[in-house]
Amino acid sequence: MDRRTWAQDVLRCHLCETPNPPMYCDICLIHLCKACVGEHLSDESLEHRVVAFKNRKFSPECSKHSKKLCELYCELCGIPICVQCISSGEHLGHKQVEILKTLETKKEVLQRDLLELERSIHPKYQDIASNIPVQKANLNENSKILTTALDKHGEDLHKEIDIAIQKLKSDMNEMESKHLAVLDKQEHEIKCSISEIEQRIADLKKLLNSNDISLLSAYKSKNAEFRRLPPKLTFSLPHFTPQKINKEQIYQQIGSLSALSIKTEEHGYTLDSPGAESSPPNKPLFDEPLIIADINTEYGESNTLRSVSCLGDDDVWTFGGDNMMRLYNLHSKLVKSIQAKSGKIPEDVAVTQSGELVYTDPDDRTVNIVKNTQIQTVIRIQGWFPLFICVTSSGDLLVVMIRDDEIQAKVVRYSGYTEKQTIQYDDKKQPLYSSDNYTKYISENKNLDICVADNKAGAVVVVNKVGKFRFTYTGQPSTTKGSFNPVGITTDSQSQILTTDSYNHRIHILDQDGQFLHYINNCHLQFPYGICVNSKDNLFVAEPTTGKVKKIQYIKSL
Repeated sequence: MDRRTWAQDVLRCHLCETPNPPMYCDICLIHLCKACVGEHLSDESLEHRVVAFKNRKFSPECSKHSKKLCELYCELCGIPICVQCISSGEHLGHKQVEILKTLETKKEVLQRDLLELERSIHPKYQDIASNIPVQKANLNENSKILTTALDKHGEDLHKEIDIAIQKLKSDMNEMESKHLAVLDKQEHEIKCSISEIEQRIADLKKLLNSNDISLLSAYKSKNAEFRRLPPKLTFSLPHFTPQKINKEQIYQQIGSLSALSIKTEEHGYTLDSPGAESSPPNKPLFDEPLIIADINTEYGESNTLRSVSCLGDDDVWTFGGDNMMRLYNLHSKLVKSIQAKSGKIPEDVAVTQSGELVYTDPDDRTVNIVKNTQIQTVIRIQGWFPLFICVTSSGDLLVVMIRDDEIQAKVVRYSGYTEKQTIQYDDKKQPLYSSDNYTKYISENKNLDICVADNKAGAVVVVNKVGKFRFTYTGQPSTTKGSFNPVGITTDSQSQILTTDSYNHRIHILDQDGQFLHYINNCHLQFPYGICVNSKDNLFVAEPTTGKVKKIQYIKSL
């Protein structure tokens, strides 16, 4: 029997065609009845793994090592792995879990999504859709009332006003058509969404009955998208205003229809994800951001200020063209100063979650941490210069470095001061970052994306937490200013990305997907360089030649 037609019949034993065989060979990918298991295993030229049909594909064959079964799942890489994968060292330091546990976890996610779609999201869409026929009925009733009023008024007028009456009717019909078109469009979109949700429900049910780890791993939830309910349309229905008949001014006396007004209004809420805390709503941006404070430092023309890193909400670490790192408060008071251990100029600074200062020293190829007043070298690098650094939400260090010959650049993740991950190439094996010694400040976003402001490339380069390329941002095309010149970069509590455009004296604000939102260009910024954001989403901007750190409020409080 042709194996391609089995799904149209019933499952049959590969050897004897007995229907509904209870066994399955995970290696050969064939169905077996109990009577034929022994015969199948007798073929010693191949490996076999016969399991109960319900347990099939728990251990898929390794995609890299032929005939090797994957008993584990690498959470960082998102793939099943076998023993040979582990021994190769490719997944060294990655978190690995049993594949059966991963399968169960994936199915729990599917089950939660299915329940949410069936019990919450789908009924809500149906409720919204059911209100549209009511709006249509109100529209029709209002149109009938208007028509009656117009007809009655028209009977009282002479023939010379017929054209004017007809014009008003025409206007009314046009508005009704527009009104109806908007309702039809929304009804169509909602029905399409309902169809998509129902299809999603069906697909999830199929996935829940599948044990194929590849299909389950490929699943991407769209529930977050569905939670954003369709906008609510509020219509201001037209009405007719009759006037006293005056033949000399008949067209002015007839009256007029109010203009069609269609207001799109969001429902004001998004369905909460079940079992999870709801995220705070996004706070709007100021059209004109405000300077809250100016911090005057000892930097300036002869010793330019380069970067800042927040310590708490009101203090900032700074460094510039000498070997000192200085801590200032909002009142421009120098709180503390630290000299680099090597006596050379640091390249970048960051602050750990416990408030300790971390800095890179490319001259002696080290990453150092300041504990109280003691400086400890925690990372020493061979063949590469460590340049720019940030601390992640998990406490890891992300370090941008360049090779000795300056022809390669990469980002390295250190966990517990041990190298854990290298990010250097995209899926096409092309370099992600420019190979030069220009600035490449780095920041981790709230969604765990890794954002680098690559100055030589004139781009913000963003990859996800496993190093997979997401997007680049190269500035706004429609501008009368010069080309995009990114230097400093930071992110805020709303996963917005902020980057300085130094030569154009402004800051770009992007959403987490690289879409431009707003400029900060009204605060008399002079060649803004390094930036950081505190826990209250206040922005600190370093100005190299003025030596000022400007504290700016760019997000409105709710």
